[in-house]
Amino acid sequence: MGILKLLFPPRCMFCRRIIDGGHICDGCLDGLPRCGAVKNRGEFFSACAAPLYYEGPVRKALHRYKFSGKRGYAAGFSELMARTASEELSDSFDLVTWVPVSAKRLRQRGYDQARLLAEETAARLGTRAVPTLKKSRHTAANSTLESRESRAANVLGAYEAPDRTVVTGRRVLLIDDIFTTGATMSECSRILLMAGAEDVVCLTVAAARRNNRKN
Repeated sequence: MGILKLLFPPRCMFCRRIIDGGHICDGCLDGLPRCGAVKNRGEFFSACAAPLYYEGPVRKALHRYKFSGKRGYAAGFSELMARTASEELSDSFDLVTWVPVSAKRLRQRGYDQARLLAEETAARLGTRAVPTLKKSRHTAANSTLESRESRAANVLGAYEAPDRTVVTGRRVLLIDDIFTTGATMSECSRILLMAGAEDVVCLTVAAARRNNRKN
């Protein structure tokens, strides 16, 4: 273990400086762009929160997490997400789940980044994440689309809830990595409500600032 630490010393997931342990250096803990409650609500979820804004080192860290195989970042992100859930969404949910990727994306990436976040965050909240949704149709990444309308159309009908009994009467915490326009969260929340969920609140690692979101 000591040799591995010498060869591959732990680095802050945001600034990449070598640190003694953990995932985030003290400088980044103090200096990251903090978000909290996302001020606009979606059509089908009642609240959304994110510990960070999607910019600068946060954006770069999320890109490494999603596209460069940095699966271990889920543990560091979940520390911030669990704290934000306790502060902003406390007592508003009794089931934790996530926005799933398509089977094609899972094969390409090798892991479902939202599932890892949900499992790590749920564990820190003293519960477990439960699968409730399936992405039945592969779609283009919403990040490649310009308008809110095109993003909403892209994910419309792409998700389903195979087992209604899991969510019926439950208040659901829905987890994903990034909140931009809320199109994906709204569509997944709609499906969960149609399956019988009492309410849906959302949590992501980061949210785009309002003036940086597409219309």
